Amino acid sequence: MNGPRRPRRTCGTALLLAAMTALTATAACGAPAGPDRAARPAPGASAATPPASLEGVWRMDGYGTLVTIKDRSLRTYETTTISCLPGSVTGTRSDSPDGHGRSVFTVPDSAPITVTPTGPGRARLSIEDSVGRRGLHRIGALPDRCRKRPPHDPRTVFDVFWKTFAENYPFFHAKKIDWPAVRDRYRPRITAKTTDDELFAVLRKMIEPLHDAHTRVIAGPDQWFAGRRPGTVLPTRESTARIDKAIAANLGPGITQRRWAQGNLSYVDLPGRIGYFRVSQFADYTEKGDYAGDVAELDRALDSVFTKARTQGPTALRGLIVDVRLNGGGADPLGLRIASRLTDRPYLAYSKRARNNPHEPGGFTTPQPRQVRPHRGPVYTGPIAVLTGRLTISAGETFTQSLMGRSPSPTRIGENTQGVFSDILDRALPNGWTFGLPNEEFLTADGHTFDGPGIPPAIPTPVFTDEELTARRDSALTRARAYLSQRAHGDSDQTDTKRTGGDRPPSPTP
Repeated sequence: MNGPRRPRRTCGTALLLAAMTALTATAACGAPAGPDRAARPAPGASAATPPASLEGVWRMDGYGTLVTIKDRSLRTYETTTISCLPGSVTGTRSDSPDGHGRSVFTVPDSAPITVTPTGPGRARLSIEDSVGRRGLHRIGALPDRCRKRPPHDPRTVFDVFWKTFAENYPFFHAKKIDWPAVRDRYRPRITAKTTDDELFAVLRKMIEPLHDAHTRVIAGPDQWFAGRRPGTVLPTRESTARIDKAIAANLGPGITQRRWAQGNLSYVDLPGRIGYFRVSQFADYTEKGDYAGDVAELDRALDSVFTKARTQGPTALRGLIVDVRLNGGGADPLGLRIASRLTDRPYLAYSKRARNNPHEPGGFTTPQPRQVRPHRGPVYTGPIAVLTGRLTISAGETFTQSLMGRSPSPTRIGENTQGVFSDILDRALPNGWTFGLPNEEFLTADGHTFDGPGIPPAIPTPVFTDEELTARRDSALTRARAYLSQRAHGDSDQTDTKRTGGDRPPSPTP
């Protein structure tokens, strides 16, 4: 957990969202599309067995986090093998536990947290706006170091920063980074007299070679760094306006998109019974910005788009373009809600696991599979073209991954996505600074992840290059329209199939 805060609108996501709207970075987190509404008694317990109490101290599987529950309050502690700091998450239980002992805690500026006992000394924690459950194991008491104010000198700050990455970051081997060597290089430069500017510069240099958009360090509103994959050009207000104009020009004259969710969702019917659905992020669909409001607004939009007329009979769409090329992420479950409108049968979206052994980089929690389940209502089951690019980030990528098991499989057009899927482990440093890093993998059915290189397209095309925007050209959108038109008329696209091997991506990162 650290972070049952808004899941993936993070500094990695701020790579896009902050750049697009001149916002500063916000937070991160992770768990299922909602609380565990069908919680069952612990194995072997009868309906008359009193539920186990949640009072006490709990160690979370993975995430380097302790959770304390006392009376009506929940709070977290951020731990490594050398440190323990009060976490940023505090929750308050508004109602009594239900008959199974399950408690729901409200969290300021975040989605509710549900904690459910699952057996003697065991419980599970879920966060409403995130995917996955987190195992909890009861321990006797908080470690002594959690009760003491930690030193905040530069060397302690460095050590906590380095150790947190050492114990939680999953991708050092894949990225060929020798993290102990990073410590050996930079630790001697830090002394009691190291200035804040010097310390910030060192922390930035340590993580910059990871090229990971879900890594960050924040020393203040005007002093923060978020990683990015090489070649990523951050959008500006000006470039975003140019992108919008290029898309509009290639949709066609006189075509007006219908918009929802403060402009983050839009749809238009194109000639030839092809639909165009653009998703700019998976968060902040209402002014209030709460997850329940996001769900309601998304469902309102989806009900308007995926009508009976567009999904059945002679007026049904012959093809659908889903555009996530400029998508800064948000809440993964919202992506799964969209995917549920695009299938009439359940299938595996992905499995999620977290690094779970501070001494063993290959130690992870048991992967938790997540299914796409068909919506109870009109669903679209025809051909789909998904437009992606390197500004398809975080929840935009998990959404793209969630469509890969669909039948028929969508055809991806454009460029590789950014390559960051994990929720962000949001952490504090002893001097009051904050930082973040990924600690999870989103796995395919055969156990691979696209972290790093991103999900590749089947049909590569330029995406929002200066040349394209200057000419108000949108090759990916044009290619998608042509591809779906050919499919609608029963024509196979032999050229692209031979060139790319169909929609099968190159082997992802093990």
